[in-house]
Amino acid sequence: MADSAPPNPVVVVGIDLGALTTKITLGPTHDHELVRNAHGGHTTATAVTFAGKHRARLLGEDAAEISRADGNTVGMLDRLLKDSSSGGDADDSDDALAAFQRFQLTTTSNGQEENKVFIPSMNEEYSTTALGAMLLGRVKRNVIATIDRLDGKKDDNKNGPNLQFVFAIPPSYPQSTRDSLMDAAYAASIPNSCVVDSTRCMAAVYQRKFGDIVLENDKKANVVMVVEMGHARSCVSILKQQQQQQIPKNEMETGDESGEVSATGSTSSKVEVISTISSPTLGASLIDVALFHHFLSTHPSLSHHTPESFKANTRPAQRLLEGCRKLKHLLSMLPENTVIVENIGKNEGDVSLSCSREMLKQLCQESVIEKLKGMIELAIEKAGGKDALGDIDSVEITGGGSRIPMVQEAIRNAIGVEEDFVFSRSLDDTSLAFGASLIGTPDKEGDDTPEAALDANRAAHRAQLLEMEMAMSQLDVQLMQKDEIRNQIEAHILELRSARHSKHGSLLPSTEEFTSYLDGTDDWLFSEECDEATLEQMEEKWNSVQSKTQDMCGEFLAAKRAEIEEKDREMEKEAQLAAAERQAEAAMNGGDEEAEDHDTRRLPTKRRMEIVMKNKNEANELFSDGNYRHAAARYAKALTHCTKFFDLNPEEEEEVKQVKLSLHLNIALMYIKLEKLDNAKQSCDDALKLDAASVKALYRRATVLYNKRKFDDAIKDLNEAETLAPEDKAVKKLRRLVDQQIAKLKKKEKAMAKKMFG
Repeated sequence: MADSAPPNPVVVVGIDLGALTTKITLGPTHDHELVRNAHGGHTTATAVTFAGKHRARLLGEDAAEISRADGNTVGMLDRLLKDSSSGGDADDSDDALAAFQRFQLTTTSNGQEENKVFIPSMNEEYSTTALGAMLLGRVKRNVIATIDRLDGKKDDNKNGPNLQFVFAIPPSYPQSTRDSLMDAAYAASIPNSCVVDSTRCMAAVYQRKFGDIVLENDKKANVVMVVEMGHARSCVSILKQQQQQQIPKNEMETGDESGEVSATGSTSSKVEVISTISSPTLGASLIDVALFHHFLSTHPSLSHHTPESFKANTRPAQRLLEGCRKLKHLLSMLPENTVIVENIGKNEGDVSLSCSREMLKQLCQESVIEKLKGMIELAIEKAGGKDALGDIDSVEITGGGSRIPMVQEAIRNAIGVEEDFVFSRSLDDTSLAFGASLIGTPDKEGDDTPEAALDANRAAHRAQLLEMEMAMSQLDVQLMQKDEIRNQIEAHILELRSARHSKHGSLLPSTEEFTSYLDGTDDWLFSEECDEATLEQMEEKWNSVQSKTQDMCGEFLAAKRAEIEEKDREMEKEAQLAAAERQAEAAMNGGDEEAEDHDTRRLPTKRRMEIVMKNKNEANELFSDGNYRHAAARYAKALTHCTKFFDLNPEEEEEVKQVKLSLHLNIALMYIKLEKLDNAKQSCDDALKLDAASVKALYRRATVLYNKRKFDDAIKDLNEAETLAPEDKAVKKLRRLVDQQIAKLKKKEKAMAKKMFG
């Protein structure tokens, strides 16, 4: 009998599940590396988006931005797990953020059932624990991808590495929330998990950073206050750093007859938590809410709104709240500032919001400043009072809210120090996750209830959650495969449409049958039949499209393939020659292969164009795979190479101009796919500078303007596009959509006027 493979070592994963983003840190086996998301960022959005029954779930960093989301996106998942937004130590009022949620949360009164969220696009309700499991499934995949990257290999174990998730949670979280989080982790196939209080995590990080420091002036202890203010929660902790002296190992073995610690002993300190006060509702978001209500009640351009027409969970209100958030950030850097919020004023006009730090302080005096000062006073009192505690030696501030000047002023006032008192920032925004990965080493005792100790109902509930999440994950895989095929078909049709004026464009058929087939395939891609198609049917459709287009334009496709193969051979030859040149140059420079900056070489026009087209073709492939972000980057790289041509003749200049135009249009399309509308508009503007009569550029800019609800500007572009291409179906379709929105606005304005003036 063959020996079984040894079990994988445990990889500890520290997790700070925040309101907006989740921070994740690997444990000591991977030097506490931050976990990257699928886009390369170091945080994962705490959100889930349902794009519809025929689309895969968008989890974590793929979810829609909360400020632009609808009822199909559930954000701030940490606050939805049972009663996590209640039960704090501080005197909290009702949750001010609840009114701004666009999703439909169903609360329960008996405490036995879970809260649920209704998702319109799915026509289904999901428990908040199930939603948490969806997010943690994405977190787990990001963790495994990071481990694979660091280890330089893919884990062969079908279940991946042996992970232990350790969640840093606020002390205010009740047991029901902790249980929900553990159930969610189990449903995400992470049975080995536990929770630890966030204050212990902060103390662990402080111990790690400063445990070896000798206290000054023969002090036996330092008192450290940690003030954390995040987006929607705050915590004030008081730590005591106690001086200790360790006897060297050789003296411990031989003993010391005096019984006293040797003066040569190594000195260290131990950090312990002596008090903590937390609030699950006090956070920097309350400043956004205060600004929101101030402008809504006082701004002349918003006076036409009523409570019914401007509810907090409507899209215009979300835009106003997002504008207030931006203004708050600007006021952290400058004493006064202004932001523009689009389409929320009278007649869909833009609104200018201005505020100063002094005004902001007045608006937030009661809702933020006094509450924070009260938390600090309670923490000091809980630690024995100022007399027993003595001087506070250091104040650590962390979290986004702690960067706001009036918050820092409130902290100074609460502890009675001068304006020039300097805060320490040794604990950054990843400290909770880092601390959790320190505490949750495999030899530490976990906080999760062992599976065998669960009651029958909870065990059955866990099993049901696990089964549901596994089924949805499998469906996501199939739907993503469908989307990949859809993108391949779309890219193929797009290539054939745009190839008419290319080198081999004359080989394409000019028949009505060919044009109708391309139009019909385009229409099918956006039809209900396509949405309802199974993976097998999508594969059959893609095979059919390839076969049909091969029959209709085989000469073009063969010429295209031959051209690509020839270019690949030429580029391979060029690469070999370049490598030989670099080696020769390195030999001349004493072995320094970096002596030449290849980005500034004056390459022949043909060679430079090959590099441009290679990047463009790679971007096309990325687009076909649905990798829009990287495709945009590759198109941009091709565009950069377009700036490095020199001594062009008129024909070459025109060729480069057309390539640049195509690249700007493709970049605009990628940004539209990524919902980066401002970037998309800039790319369209750049394209129109090259060719003011580009119908495609006018159409794409009109698409951007339509999504930004600038309908009048969209109409201008569509009018021009219709003049240039009266029969363009895409332009006509977009024109109908814009006209419909304008008609709705006029109907709404008429109703409001009738209500106001009778």
